[in-house]
Parts: sequence; structure tokens; C-alpha cells
Amino acid sequence: MIRTFLFLLGFGFTVIGFMYIVAYLNLLTMGYTFMEYLMFIFKRLECLLGLVGLIIVTVTIFCKGDNDNAIHI
Repeated sequence: MIRTFLFLLGFGFTVIGFMYIVAYLNLLTMGYTFMEYLMFIFKRLECLLGLVGLIIVTVTIFCKGDNDNAIHI
């Protein structure tokens, strides 16, 4: 049950984070260089949620559960 919650939490963080990253692509049309764009992305907390979400999802998928009869992909 906790793994399902963590997976959904990580998925939500990933969606929110990458939504902001795509939305901030409009900065490139306003004259920002690609390096300035990347520096802006790394400074924004909501964009870092995308990376945190990917880490949470990866951990919940690949870490072994404590139930011996669990099905692992």
C-alpha cells in the first residue's frame, strides 16, 4: 500500500515538474539562451520536482518489497 502511494506521489511530482519545464520553454522565444534557460530551470523548485518524482518512481519500481510473494517486474 505504501509503495502504491509513493508511486502515485512520484508520478504526480514528475507530471508537475515537467509541465513547468515545458511551460518555461517560452523563455527561449523571449531571448534567453539555452544555458540561461537551463540555469533558470535548475534554480526553480517546481522544476526540480520532476527529477525528484523520477527518483521516487524508480525507487518504488525497482526496490524489492518486504512481501516474499510479491510480483516484481
